[in-house]
Amino acid sequence: MATIKALVVDDEPLGRERVRALLEREKDVEVVGECEDGVEAVEAIRVLMPDLVFLDVQMPEMDGFGVVEAVGPHRMPLVVFVTAYDQYALSAFEVNAVDYLLKPFDLDRFHTALERVRARLHQPAGARWAENLEAMLERVRRPAVDYPDRFLVRSGRRYVFVRVDEIDWIGAADNYLELHLDKRVHLLRETMSAMEGRLDPRRFMRIHRSAIVNVDRIRAIESWGKGEYLVIMNDGTQVNSSRAYRDRIASLMRGV
Repeated sequence: MATIKALVVDDEPLGRERVRALLEREKDVEVVGECEDGVEAVEAIRVLMPDLVFLDVQMPEMDGFGVVEAVGPHRMPLVVFVTAYDQYALSAFEVNAVDYLLKPFDLDRFHTALERVRARLHQPAGARWAENLEAMLERVRRPAVDYPDRFLVRSGRRYVFVRVDEIDWIGAADNYLELHLDKRVHLLRETMSAMEGRLDPRRFMRIHRSAIVNVDRIRAIESWGKGEYLVIMNDGTQVNSSRAYRDRIASLMRGV
């Protein structure tokens, strides 16, 4: 098995020490360097040419995104972002990074990130990775999005407006989405991914590939173990989350 050359970038010494210690347990990983700021990281990436960078987002002078811009998306190695960033930015990481680790992360989550790295390294080389990084930078650096405050949906022979802040949760139904408002349900022809992009991520959270919830309408969250949760809405509706979205639930609970 080929050795993965890894670079660790974090302005906090304890953060670097933890990631290094975990990487040193992996037989196929070699830590080739550590950096405490973005400027140092840019130079290290150019000189050491690592396969993988564990990159902290929030650093003084030059943040993690600045590192990607300075090196250039087409010259960046694979990136796992290590961050305490708010929910607003996480969608960019999920779509365009190999993975992200939300501080504080556990050993299972760390291993999941490494497995995704290994899988990506075994894929044929191509431009998709650079395109993903360019898209991430565009999403993170762009001005705040003007999210819609209502949707137009069909109800029989009429079209009615549904206010976004009245939506409790959204579920997938074949080629449609079900917008649940109290005991009312409206159908909207839209994909779940497209809808997620239209909603303010500070107010709405995707917790399953087929479910988005209004965080202000959550009454309780029950842990089912192994990263799965049961989200109970104010009206008593129970919505299952999946392991793939467990970090979002965890970040929500930490923020309460």
